[in-house]
Amino acid sequence: MTETAGTPAGTIIGVDIGTSVTKAVAFDRDGRSLHTAARRSTLLRGPGGVVEQDLEEVLAGVAEVAAQAAAALPGPPAALALTGQGDGLWLRDAEGRAVRRMISWMDGRAAPLVDRWRRDGTVGEIFRTTGSGTFPGCHGPLLAWLAEHEPGTLERAAVAGHCVDAIAQRLTGAVSVDASDATLPFLDPVTRRYSPAALAACGVEQLAHLLPEPAAPHAVLELDKHGAALLGLPEGLPVTSGPYDLPACALGSGVREPGDGLLTVGTTLACQVLTDHAGREGAEWDGEPAGMWLCTPRTDRWLRALPAMVGTAGIDWALGVVGASTDELETLLERSPAGARGVTALPFLSEAGERAPFVSPSARASFEGMSLAHDRADLVRAMCEAVGYAARHCLETAGLSRTPAACGGGTRSAGWMRTFAGILGRPVRVPLEAEVGARGAAVVARAALGDPVDDERWHTEYRLVEPDEEERALYEQGYADYRARVEAARTRWEG
Repeated sequence: MTETAGTPAGTIIGVDIGTSVTKAVAFDRDGRSLHTAARRSTLLRGPGGVVEQDLEEVLAGVAEVAAQAAAALPGPPAALALTGQGDGLWLRDAEGRAVRRMISWMDGRAAPLVDRWRRDGTVGEIFRTTGSGTFPGCHGPLLAWLAEHEPGTLERAAVAGHCVDAIAQRLTGAVSVDASDATLPFLDPVTRRYSPAALAACGVEQLAHLLPEPAAPHAVLELDKHGAALLGLPEGLPVTSGPYDLPACALGSGVREPGDGLLTVGTTLACQVLTDHAGREGAEWDGEPAGMWLCTPRTDRWLRALPAMVGTAGIDWALGVVGASTDELETLLERSPAGARGVTALPFLSEAGERAPFVSPSARASFEGMSLAHDRADLVRAMCEAVGYAARHCLETAGLSRTPAACGGGTRSAGWMRTFAGILGRPVRVPLEAEVGARGAAVVARAALGDPVDDERWHTEYRLVEPDEEERALYEQGYADYRARVEAARTRWEG
């Protein structure tokens, strides 16, 4: 592993290994997208909230899209930049082979354990130690669950890692985890070292040897002969591994100054705000034990991240319930006015409950205020507004003070983005380049190779969505009502 390399002359291929889709984008030095390729992945669901993936299928997807992007170029790229989904538990042996199916961050099997930890104070203890919340799909609960139910699996494992470092290991032969991926829930974000107290709180201190130490910022790996053969690219090609998709999307969306925020409207809702402190100067680590302070490539900058479990999956569910397609979303939003004619919703549909800005494995969705006078448009708008209120709750908690950017599949809906802007009460900046995760990974790779990008050139194209002034007062009251409903529901969920 080397820290820097010579100045690149060609393009960089950014690969974003998403939960459902893996994408590769070739970027030139000025940030222009030259070619994009995509392949869907398979989520393997089972009873008890099980959500898993097959490592070989994910690796094959990376190989396919990277090879397609490279084939469109006149010559080999200067580097391969990896990012992708975070959390979950990707257990491998010393050669990087799976010792069991990879456990997704969406997995809910450890929800009862997290609920017990919440009740007995373990979740709060971890948060006060590392500033990280705990949810069923992260390392702490999953390792504890496996120690009880699959101890033999842990005995066969050499690495307890994540999606991005699992793929990087198979391409380079090196085990290198980015500090952002290592964050939840064991990493002290200031020292970038694992906290023995957090490991002990989860009862997994005996498994610390499975956790790879975070790599230094701007570390560079190289394709080995196996990775080169798999991708059809030159052996020795520089490879960067991380940051994972949350910070990569922030970097790719132009989040640069403290107070800047990013709203990722995807399968789930990821809210982040850039900060120049990691919580220790204030009382944040004594507050609601949710979210985390993510390390960035700069050791004096962190992202206060609150990745909620609500998002486009809830909108897809609501559309399906009323027998509508995604293409009908705009029409339905136009048919129902702001406020959904009195219909309100709580958007917590995930089997794993909610993880930000509060942790409640038992959180569940509901609708109120419906009558025969309402129609399917009101139900869909109510869910869209509920997700918007959840976004404001997260961004306020994270300390948003400047204009937020927004990315993700949900930003394609102009009506929904106007709803977000109205609820937030401020403009929202939507980058015109859709693949901001791959872009952020490429930004990091260029810096690692000694050729940092021109920020203005890479982040200038966007559309600005302004709030409707006539709707702001309505949404202010709607947000206050939403917060009150959430607090009342938490007393039922949490007992």
